This record gives sequence, structure tokens and C-alpha cells, in this order.
Amino acid sequence: MINIGIIGSGGIAQAQHMPAYARLTDKAQIVAVADANEETARSAAEKFGAQRWFTDYRELLAMSEIDAVSVCTPNFMHMEPTIAALESGKHVLCEKPLARNADEARKMVEASRRSGKILQVALQWRFTGVAQFLHRYIGEGNLGDVYFARARALRRRGIPGWGVFIDKEKQGGGPLIDIGVHILDATLWLMGYPKPVSVYGSAYAKFGHRHDVVGLMGQWDVEKFSVEDYAVGLIKFDNGATVSLESSFCANIAQDEFNTLLLGDKGGAYADPFNNPPCQIFTEQNKTLFDMTPRHLPEINAYHAEVEAFVDAIQNGKPSPVPGEQGLALNLILDGIYRSAETGKEVEIAL
Repeated sequence: MINIGIIGSGGIAQAQHMPAYARLTDKAQIVAVADANEETARSAAEKFGAQRWFTDYRELLAMSEIDAVSVCTPNFMHMEPTIAALESGKHVLCEKPLARNADEARKMVEASRRSGKILQVALQWRFTGVAQFLHRYIGEGNLGDVYFARARALRRRGIPGWGVFIDKEKQGGGPLIDIGVHILDATLWLMGYPKPVSVYGSAYAKFGHRHDVVGLMGQWDVEKFSVEDYAVGLIKFDNGATVSLESSFCANIAQDEFNTLLLGDKGGAYADPFNNPPCQIFTEQNKTLFDMTPRHLPEINAYHAEVEAFVDAIQNGKPSPVPGEQGLALNLILDGIYRSAETGKEVEIAL
């Protein structure tokens, strides 16, 4: 039985992490909860049957019986509790992105290596049925050499009206680091996580400072808006492949998009998990073009699957299902896009 602590017991913890652990009745149990908000900590502990709750995560980490923690805090509070947990001998499942920037992410990865404990990044999209199918399909060579991908995480009117999503100091950025990181990770995972070497990007804030824009995810404080609301990057990799990445909180488009298109010399694949069909394959046989739609893809709760993979890795001595090193690679790419947007120049990436 794996004893779990929860650091940060707000929305994502109570909606996803804690219910996922609660399902694993014969494998894991939540024994303690920590949150800076006393009422949030207490109510979360009561709701999920945790024995103890704290307002200081360091008190939770002092509990020798805890084997692992989920870090479900805002981005600016990822690094310190993660490193402290690893140094106290706990495995860590840290919400995405791994950190606000690559410097923080690198320190977290180094702490994981020193401790020998698992550091998993909560990038659940790769656990969906669509992604699991495509990972196997592409891994068997069906697309051939995947040389280009186009990844999109776009909202029409989706600037969050709560939390710190519009605060660059606390969040690290806007849609690029919040939702772009999801589709970028999934795309790179399907491509075998090639090594990034350079990036060119642009970022815009065309809507966040305006009072005349509707907020379909709550009205935000335009005076406090300090992130981009649209970003685009072109990423080059050491194997010659290229990825185009787009992300937005607010854009004049027909509808929200969350999809990736991968082009190989034997075939192409399009994944669009929130629409029907969620996946299509494009290829050619005998000088005839084929469009194929996979059927009966597994229906998987990706949040539950990532937590189950975390617990399974701890129990069976497996490597991290989403390694901290890949979270670091993502942070390096995102940093590069933001730096390129500021300088107007291509930025080299040193992984």
C-alpha cells in the first residue's frame, strides 16, 4: 500500500488527483493533505478520508509514513515542495508544466537524480486512448520517418477568470505554458521525443488588456493581465524534424482546437481527441490514396491513468512514466519561444 500526501488541495487535486488515488483502494491511500488555505486543506482531507491536514507542506513531508506526493500547486510553487519532497525520500507526481522556466526544472530533475526517487510530470494527454493507439501505431513504423508536426492548443475566448493564469511572475507565461505544453508533450512523445536544437517564436497580447472582450471562462482583471494571449513557435530537432506549435487563450477562430498533425514519409496521422473522429490516418498504397479512421479506440480517463501509472512505477520499480527530463525539455523549448519573441531572433536550445 502506497501512502500518499497531497500538496495543494484545490481544483486539480480534488477534481482529478485525489479521486484517482481513491479508486486504487488496494494499492494507495491518501493519508495527509496540505494547502495554504486552511479550510481547503481541511475539507479536502475530510472528503477523501485523509487522516491529517496541514497548512504547511513541510509538516506533511516530515511524516515518515508517506511514500509519495502529488504536487498540485500553482506553477510558482512547483519547485520548492517538489525538491523538498524528493530530498525527504518521497516520489513526486508534479502538475504540469514541471516549472515556470528551465532553470527551476533543471534543479528539480537534479534533485530527482540525487534522491533516486521518481519525478513524474502530470501530462495526462499521452494517456488518452487516442495517444496510446498512435504511440503504438507510429512506433511500429507505419508513418515512416516523421519529419514534421503541427500542434495546436487554441481557445476562442478562454482566458481564465480565476487563479494566477494571467500573472507571468507566478505562472511563467500564458497559453503557451498552460495548454500549449500539453499538445507539445503529446506530439513529441508520438515522435519519440527528439532532441530540440533551436526555436523561433512570436507572442502577442491582443485581447487580455481590453475591457470589451467577453470571458467565457470568467471575466479576468485586465489591469493584472501580464501574459501573452497567443503564441507560436517553430521548433527544430537534431534529427532534422520540425514542429509548429500554436497556442491561444483568446483568438478570432471558428472554434477551440486541441489537435496534432504528424507527417511521415509513409503516412500521416491527425489526432483530435475532443471531436469525431478523434483520429485519422492518411497513406498511399498501389498509387491509391487511403484515408483510414481507426475504430473502437479505448476509452481511458487520462487523469486516472497517469496516477495509476505513477503508483505502478513506485510499486514495481519502473522508471517514471513521464520523466522529469522530458518536462525539462519542454521548459527549455517554451523559454526559447518566449526569448525569441522578445528578441526577434532564433534561439538555440542546450538540453
